[in-house]
Amino acid sequence: MKQSKVLSNKIPLLRAEHKMTQKELAEKSGVSRQTIISIEKNRYTPSLTLAFDIANVFGEGIENVFEYKEEK
Repeated sequence: MKQSKVLSNKIPLLRAEHKMTQKELAEKSGVSRQTIISIEKNRYTPSLTLAFDIANVFGEGIENVFEYKEEK
């Protein structure tokens, strides 16, 4: 049986390290605060473009912000 995969992220951790609110990240990424909340809680999978935009806000590579892994 094939395992399903999930896209997880380190956005809350990175926001804390950069002392950034969800609203600030949303504004810098060009999306709503609700979108950031949904991504953080893994309820919404961002487009590849948005994922790169978010990673760029933190000055990180996309692989340091998002991880595609087996679901637990």
